[in-house]
Amino acid sequence: MGLIVKSWVCCEIWVIVGECHLLDVVWRLVDGIWLKMGKVMFDEIKNPTAVSWNVIVAVFIEMDDGTKAVFIDFFKMFQTAVRPFNFTFSNALIACSSISALKEGKQIHGVAIKMGLEDDEVVSSPLMDMYIKCGKLENAHRVFEQLSSKDLISWTSIVSGYAISGKTREARELFDQMPERNVISWNAMLAGYTRSLQWEEALDLVFFMRNATKDIDYVTIGLILNVCAGLLDVEMGKQVHGFIYRNGFLSNLVVGNALLDMYGKCGNLRSARVWFYLIISQWRDSVSWNALLTSYARHGLSEQAMTIFSEMQWETRPSKFTFGTLLAACANTFSLEHGKQIHGFMIRNGYEMDVVIRGALVDMYSKCRCLEYALVVFLESASRDVILWNSIIFGCSHNRKGRVILELFGLMEEEGVKADHITFQGILLACVYEGLIELGTQYFYSMSNKHYVMPRLEHYECMIELYSRYGHINELEKFIKRMPFELTVPMLTKVFDASRKYGCLRLGEWATKRLNELNPSMELNFQIMDRERK
Repeated sequence: MGLIVKSWVCCEIWVIVGECHLLDVVWRLVDGIWLKMGKVMFDEIKNPTAVSWNVIVAVFIEMDDGTKAVFIDFFKMFQTAVRPFNFTFSNALIACSSISALKEGKQIHGVAIKMGLEDDEVVSSPLMDMYIKCGKLENAHRVFEQLSSKDLISWTSIVSGYAISGKTREARELFDQMPERNVISWNAMLAGYTRSLQWEEALDLVFFMRNATKDIDYVTIGLILNVCAGLLDVEMGKQVHGFIYRNGFLSNLVVGNALLDMYGKCGNLRSARVWFYLIISQWRDSVSWNALLTSYARHGLSEQAMTIFSEMQWETRPSKFTFGTLLAACANTFSLEHGKQIHGFMIRNGYEMDVVIRGALVDMYSKCRCLEYALVVFLESASRDVILWNSIIFGCSHNRKGRVILELFGLMEEEGVKADHITFQGILLACVYEGLIELGTQYFYSMSNKHYVMPRLEHYECMIELYSRYGHINELEKFIKRMPFELTVPMLTKVFDASRKYGCLRLGEWATKRLNELNPSMELNFQIMDRERK
């Protein structure tokens, strides 16, 4: 029966509506389970044209299936000797961007060059975007430089690429060279600054924008509110709030959530709560709830955050972000019972315990001095990345369980997880807690020699603490001489105290001199504490 129906449908389509109408039917079938039927109907076309291929590639992009769009359809099209349109290249490059398929994107780029389409504005912008999304900014810039005519879209694409990659200085240089700008260009540059937490530069751009253009949209307003939040400038935020009222942005949910977030981050919780309950009550979403909940959690008000969490469940389903925020609040306020309630809620309601949530649970239980629960959560994890390993290592560090840390590091190496600088900070702290001078020294030098992790300031601080605490003054003095940078005041203070305690006149006087140079207003005098001088 199924075959009869399929044959009848296809025959009727060919007789009555022809290929173009068949493609229209394909578009109508792209949602959900109908996508497969749409693909089957496309396969019934005996000699598909470039239009046909263009549509089916676009279908898979609409369904967020870039893999099929590129690997099944775009490259298969060349086997049929069909010459693709520029829009076909554009769709294929968008698909490559969605799955970070750099190799295939380069192949498509090569075909575009052979067909003389590299300079086509329909192809060039998605080509630059593909390289940017795949982390090849220099390739994107090369495409941009080779364009014979640079339009507003290509300028905006390259500025956005540098901005979102954190290279805001280069982005601003290009932005300043733009012959014309639109609201998307301004937003791209402003988003780059906010993404890089460069609040002062972002504020300067806002003032520049105010004098240069009246072109502004809800995205711009949201970004400006992010700047106010980053600067903790609630008064400026209130001015933006007034602008929102006067210019008709009040009913936009993105703006409403950004305003809520701004008040919360600036500590004006009363305004955040009033705005949430009285103003946006009719159109708030899960982002709104999370913003309000985060506002209270950020300021250590875990009890109120839990109340909001209870209210939230009547209106929307809590997300992973919700649980991460609540668990962080419980960890910072040592609210073990609230943390257990959240953990239990997740278990009862079948939430997935991925590595991010397990890391938050480990952190919460560890800081609440419930290490046995933290270890259970950690060991139950099916997959453990370096972040989760670091969470349990630092959890043990909070509880002064140095031997357990060293055992965990052994297991970590057995599983083949590559340690990073955070891991080694935890390991060196374990050696400090247990007084393992020789082992700590071995771990420190193995960082660069074996694990290719360059020691940072915090690792040198651990070693100075290790040698100072246990009176290994000779090793301490040798270590200081080999350090690649000057000692900080906390480091010098440890050296000063250790020299007094263990009677090292030479090193103590040196530390005293350096401390007095760094802080002349508080002159120190070195005196050994009732021990024989060395």
